[in-house]
Parts: sequence; C-alpha cells; structure tokens
Amino acid sequence: MLQYTIRRLLSIIPVILVVSIIVFMIVHLTPGNPAYLILGEDSSAEAVQQLEEQLGLNQPIVVQFFDWVTNVFKGDLGESVYSSEPVLSIILDRIGPTFSVMLISMIFTLVIAIPIAIFVVWKRQTVLDPLFISASLLGASIPEFWFAMLLVLGLGVSIPIFPVAGYIPIAEGFLLWLHHLILPAFVLATVEIGLISRMLRDGMLEAVNQDYTKTARAKGIKESVVLMKHVFANALIPTTTVIGVTIAGLLGGTVIIETIFTIPGIGQLLIDSIHRRDYPVIQGVVLFIAVIYVVINLLVDLLYGLLDPRIRYD
Repeated sequence: MLQYTIRRLLSIIPVILVVSIIVFMIVHLTPGNPAYLILGEDSSAEAVQQLEEQLGLNQPIVVQFFDWVTNVFKGDLGESVYSSEPVLSIILDRIGPTFSVMLISMIFTLVIAIPIAIFVVWKRQTVLDPLFISASLLGASIPEFWFAMLLVLGLGVSIPIFPVAGYIPIAEGFLLWLHHLILPAFVLATVEIGLISRMLRDGMLEAVNQDYTKTARAKGIKESVVLMKHVFANALIPTTTVIGVTIAGLLGGTVIIETIFTIPGIGQLLIDSIHRRDYPVIQGVVLFIAVIYVVINLLVDLLYGLLDPRIRYD
C-alpha cells in the first residue's frame, strides 16, 4: 500500500506538467492584453509597454512558461497582475466558500441518492423502477444554470424563503451559513443525485440474484438484511468511483453556480480573472483544480482497500 501510494504521488508530477503546458498555452493564446486592461483605454503605448516589462509579459512565451513552471514546483504560483497579491494566497482565501458549497452539495447527494437507490431495488418489480429511471435521467440532464434560475425565481423571489446571493462565513453563524448555501448546493446536487443513484441501483441489481444472496435468503435472512449486508456492500465499490468523480466534478460546477449566486469562491475568482486577463490567477486556479482531481482519485483508489479487503496493491 505504501509503495503504491508513493508511486501515485509521484505520478502527480507529470500530470501537473502536462496540465501546466495546456493551461499556459490556452491562456496566453487568448486575445487581450492584461497591461492594457489594467491601465485602461486612455493609457499610452509607452505606459502599456512599461507595465508589460514590469510584469514580464514582454518576454518570449517559452521563457515565461519555464519561469512559471519552475516557480510552481517551488510552491510559488506567481502574483496577480491585477492586484499584485500572491496567487496562492488569493486561492486560499476563496477555498472556504467553494468547499462549503461542495460539502453541503455532497451531503444532499448522498442523503438522497443512496436511500432512493436502495428503496428502488427493494421495490424492483413494481412501477417505481421505470419511474426512477425516468427521474434519474431527467435529473442528470437538467442544465445547472437553468435549474438555478428557476429556484432563484421560485424560492428566492416569488416565495422569498432562501437568499439568492451572497455568502456568510460559518464563523458568523452556522444557521446563516447553511441558509445561504442550501439553494446553490441543491442545484449542484441535482445532477449528481441522478448519476449516483442510478449507478448504485444498477450495481445492486447485478448483485441481487448472485449465488451468495440466494444462499442468504435460503438461510431465512430477511430481504432487507440481504440488501444492506450483501447487495449494498458489493455494489458500493463501483459507486465509490462515481462518488469520487462527483466530488471532483463539483469544483467545475461551482464556476457556474458561484457566478449565479454571487458566492466569492474559486469559481467566481476564475471567471473574474478571465475577464481581467489575469494570467497567473487563471493558471493557478486551473492547476489547483487539476491537483484536486488527482488527489481525489488517489484517495478513492486507497479507499477500495478499506471497502473490500480482497483488494491488494502491489
């Protein structure tokens, strides 16, 4: 296990390098001059040129890339060309709102998806099964921005139950923090509920008629116990993979949701930085998200060994 973990950690290095190349090239090939945007439309060519030299934007792209990558592996993501603050510090300041939305969203997803999937498998020979398939497909197909606007109009404007914008840190009150996050978190959870519940249902249906479940029933064990102790436990392995991908995918979803609900997280930071052509911040945020993806995938692989003792890592 230790050797496998070390190998996986070392594999992060080439992933970061490849992601760095892709992100750097996409960002720098995008039209727009950060120096011009910072100084404004009335700025002179001399002032723009002077700021480009100060920011290092006048250097060849290859030189800029190798300087940036070298600093990345030293833990330095550079400084924002807009605010002159360290990029890492800016990202860390925005982690709280983003991870808060992800946490509440994941709780919604697991609390709703798992019981629904188990209940549908229990009632698998009734009309509930086709209804569940239709509902899960609908949930997975709903555009997040469209569903978010519906909830804003319905539960924020027409019936003002929840706030539709802003973020309250948990330090200022747990209930206020939770109240501001329910709508955006539920929007993010909607798609994931459909995916996870469908995956868990399919996995349980594969296991429900296996020999070991038939043996358990022959011993007189109740169907509910068979489902939870034997069927659910064996279907949890493939579902864990989907849950891991879901957690990582929530980071991408927050880009849209944080913009709609005006949450000052990483997603909104990325959008604002794109508008400002703030190259270091864009590169830093995308690289940060990529690293989170890799780390979550590693944790999911390690979790397999805890869920199923038969799994061994060479």
